[in-house]
This record gives sequence, C-alpha cells and structure tokens, in this order.
Amino acid sequence: MTGLVVAMDGPSGSGKSSVSRGVARGLGLRYLDTGAMYRAMTWWMLRQGVDLDDPGAIGARCGEPLIVCGTDPDGPAIHVDGIDVAGPIRQAEVTGAVSAVAAVPEVRARLVALQREVIGSGGIVVEGRDIGTVVCPGAEVKIYLTASAEARAQRRSAELAGSTVQAQQEAMARRDTLDTTRKTDPLSMADGAVELDTTAMSLDEVIAEVLRLVAEHAGPSGPGGDRIRERT
Repeated sequence: MTGLVVAMDGPSGSGKSSVSRGVARGLGLRYLDTGAMYRAMTWWMLRQGVDLDDPGAIGARCGEPLIVCGTDPDGPAIHVDGIDVAGPIRQAEVTGAVSAVAAVPEVRARLVALQREVIGSGGIVVEGRDIGTVVCPGAEVKIYLTASAEARAQRRSAELAGSTVQAQQEAMARRDTLDTTRKTDPLSMADGAVELDTTAMSLDEVIAEVLRLVAEHAGPSGPGGDRIRERT
C-alpha cells in the first residue's frame, strides 16, 4: 500500500474531495487536494493585486509564493507564506478567479512539480482535474468521477450558505467550459481510468465502490489486498 497512488479526477461538484478523503482514510493513505493549491495561488495573486486578466503578469509572479499543502485526510491544511488559507481560498472571490489562474502554463508547471514532490513514492490519494493525465499518469488506480449538472449544483449549493442551485449550475457550467477548453492540461478522462457516475449514489456507496476498484487492482495476493478487503 505504501507505493499506491489513486488518481481522482473530475469536474466541480462530482464529489472528489469527500470521496478522496474517505478512501484515503479507509486505506490509511495520505491525501492531496491539488485544487486547493491552485486556489492558494489565486488567493495570493488577488492579495498582491496582480491583474488576473493578464496571463503574462500571473506567469511572471507565480514562482514567488511558498505554498505548503498538508496530506492528512482528517484535516488537510494549506498555507501560503506561512499563512493558513484553508478558509479564505473557499471564498467566492477566489472561486470565481481560480480557472483563469489555473489556465496559465507557468502556474501549472510550478504546481505540478510541487504536486509530484508531495506524491513522491506514493501511498496517497490525489484529487484534481489532471492527475491521471498529467500529474501522475502512472497511477495504479485512476478514477474519473462525474454526476449530472443538477446533482453537482445541488451538492455545491448545500455547502454554501445563501447559494441557489441555479446560481451554482450556471457557475459550474462556466467553470466546466474553462477547464475543458484551456490549452494547457485541460480536464479530460485519463486513459485507463474508470468513469464513475455518482448522481444516484450516496457518499458511502461511492467510497465503497472506489475501495472495491482498489482491491480489484491489488488482487488476491497483491500488496495490501487483505487489508483493502477487510475495509470493503
């Protein structure tokens, strides 16, 4: 299990974060939220007054902030220059700007390098939008989570006080377009990935299915196979 990498990709609202943390917790693995790293970069750019309509300006400064991402699935931390930004990066201002920052090639190059450092020799569940395609194409288990637009919007609306399903559906449609059409590392399903539609599934059901897929990969005599089966 120490060398296992589970890549969890998919659009906003598909359940990546909750599922990834549940799987990591169940298998005793580390957890990495790569989206939080892009949000942290965006937060820093906004704080510095960088023009987010200017990709060149973003690219020129993306090497400055020190971004440190924790890997505890029970309490994933994210710091920028020593500041805890776990709360601020979830604010609407960051959410509305992160796609623009994440589309800049220099930003992606820097954060992908950091993500690969954290992944190291494995033993981790990694969630994002390009994990199985770019960050770790050699991941032993690749999952592509998806769900209907309405289900995704309902989930996100429930998480955000004062938000409506319609507003979230419109916001996600814009985010999907930006993420799937960007020139650098667009959101797509990786070769060899298993697509899992979570629309009609509970969180526990999705976690159980991913654990089953991991156990299937490990096989009867694979590393950690007995431990996985005990948890499924």
